[in-house]
Amino acid sequence: YCIFVNNGLLRKNEFESVLDQYKHMGLNVKGVDASERFLNKLVGLSDPEQKRKAIGNEFINVFDDEAHLIEDVKWLAQGTIYPDVIESVSVTGGPSATIKSHHNVGGLPDFMKLKIVEPLRMIFKDEVRRVGKSMEIDAELLGRHPFPGPGLAIRILGDITAEKVRILQEVDFIFIDGLKRWNLYDKVWQAGAMLLPVNSVGVMGDERTYEKVVALRAVESTDGMTADWVDLPYKFLQEISNKIINGVKGVNRVVYDISSKPPATIEWE
Repeated sequence: YCIFVNNGLLRKNEFESVLDQYKHMGLNVKGVDASERFLNKLVGLSDPEQKRKAIGNEFINVFDDEAHLIEDVKWLAQGTIYPDVIESVSVTGGPSATIKSHHNVGGLPDFMKLKIVEPLRMIFKDEVRRVGKSMEIDAELLGRHPFPGPGLAIRILGDITAEKVRILQEVDFIFIDGLKRWNLYDKVWQAGAMLLPVNSVGVMGDERTYEKVVALRAVESTDGMTADWVDLPYKFLQEISNKIINGVKGVNRVVYDISSKPPATIEWE
């Protein structure tokens, strides 16, 4: 049994599109829409680590609920990869700091009578893709950009509301769709949009606006441990900026992130 959880923080239409892709892989995948549960848990939270932990805890609760619907469940398989482990804990007990918590690192609570199996835990993303290629998994599926487990919650800086999720889903859709149309998607390792906790003054027609600022981010990398920002064409950025500002209600300014990792992480939270 495979469970794909909609935490209400996925990309636009992603829940349905991912389930559709799985249909052709011969997997027994059940989609669980727990959007409301996750959004309720995030009410009033603005600290990145608190948001990550609230989402991680609710994932466990959802999986536990689903496990009780299936007989004789003993194992929970997770797609944890090595960068998740490195950023979450000191692997060797040494001095490396926790950069950010990952919901799939740290084990399960005692009330879940399951053991964890993590076949990808000690390999990097590029190695995961090579494994997938050797298994003849569809190239389009293998080439999907990495997407954080907490989803858009860590791309919305500050507190989370359904309206902010809507805004960012629309912005992200325009950006990713544009990368594909311009044949740039496969040249970028990871891309996404961030909703910033600031408003800026703008002009729409003859009216003054005071609306949200979004940041676009696109990086090139091999394993996600280091990354450089991608020098996207100015014409592309101009087109995407215009589409976002004219098409997404609540946004009146678009900026492009030109920070590399390190010192900046790929995600903003």
